[in-house]
Formats: sequence, C-alpha cells, structure tokens
Amino acid sequence: MSLNLYIGNKNYSSWSLRPWLLLKHLDIPFTEHMISVGGRDYNPALRPIAGNARVPCLHVDRFQIWESLAIAEYLAERHPQLWPADTLARARARSISAEMHSGFVELRKAMPMNLKFKLKGKPATEAVQRDIDRIVEIWTEARTRFATSAGPWLFGDFSIADAMFAPVAWRFHIYNVPLPDVAAAYRDALLAHPAMQEWYAAALQETEAHAHYDDLAKEYGGVR
Repeated sequence: MSLNLYIGNKNYSSWSLRPWLLLKHLDIPFTEHMISVGGRDYNPALRPIAGNARVPCLHVDRFQIWESLAIAEYLAERHPQLWPADTLARARARSISAEMHSGFVELRKAMPMNLKFKLKGKPATEAVQRDIDRIVEIWTEARTRFATSAGPWLFGDFSIADAMFAPVAWRFHIYNVPLPDVAAAYRDALLAHPAMQEWYAAALQETEAHAHYDDLAKEYGGVR
C-alpha cells in the first residue's frame, strides 16, 4: 500500500498541516506532494488529485481521501491510539476536533497562517476574542480534566485533537496572542513537537508569496 499526501504551501496551508503532522507523528512512510496554492480555496485544476478540488488529499494507492478530519479518521481506524481510550475523553476529543474543523471563522479570517511572520500583535476584535476565549476554554478543560497521563497533549497522549489545533498554536505565536498559563504551556508543547519544527523549517525556505496574507503584518503592528 502506498500513501501520497497532497498539501499546499507549508507557509500558508494550515489545513494541510494536520494530516501531515499525524503521519509524521506516527512515523508512517508517505510521499509528499506540494501543490503551489496559498490557503484552501477551491481550485478546479486540483480535480485530478482531489474530489473536492482542495488540499489536503491523501491517496491510498489510487483512492482519494480529502478533508483533514476524514484523513485523520482513516488513520485512526488503523492506529486507534489517535483517539483517547476512555469513552468520554474520546467523545470530547471528537467534539472539539469537529468544532475546530467547522468553526472559529473570525479567528481564521483575522489571523491567517503565515509562518514567516512574528508580529507584535494588537487587541482583537470582539468576534475574534470570542474565538480565542473558546479555544482557551477547550484547551484548559482538556488539559485539566482529561489529560490523565504524563504527556503534554490535550488528552495526555498525542491525538487527532492535537493535530486539529496545531495550526492555532502557530496563529497564536505569529500574532502574539496573550494566553493564560495552561493554554500557553500547551501552545509551546505543540510548537516544540519535532514534526512541527520540521514543517516550520521547510516553510521558511519557501519563496512563493501571497500579498493578501502578507499585508496583514501592517495591521498587526509590524514584525517583532
């Protein structure tokens, strides 16, 4: 069985990071294909490689699996440790993963992923702050209620939920978002993951730029 993962630019593509991180964390061999697109917009040229014409898309032999959460579920069927073993913890992990997949629109719009930036930050709008507060609430509850093992992740051991929130950790870092202690410690643990650092190093080497993302630096007080 061969696995081929089609992803967008590492500097910009938060959606692509999630399945890539899971495959790397599990040390599953796969071939990576970078598609030169910024973000996740519909692109008809991608139809041959993804039924929804977006990245990421995982090819299992020649069978396509698109959407980051669907790819994660496929991997979990073969690697059950990607969800917590406890029934209630597993249900909560699935709930927050789905919430991350479909929600936090204001945060996504205001703080797109751009790993080449470290910005000074500015006060968030009310709508963006609601998203930030909800993420902090999610992280804090998971770490204080469900993280029963010694691991630094949301449920102790690394899970799909951690991969789903990995791009948010970068966003909080890029835009210098102040966080309370528990959330800040979790953000730092995610950023220190070896695969996250590998992704970051590769992103810094990319040369393709998208002005509509890069111009946000002017809005956030410039570079730190």
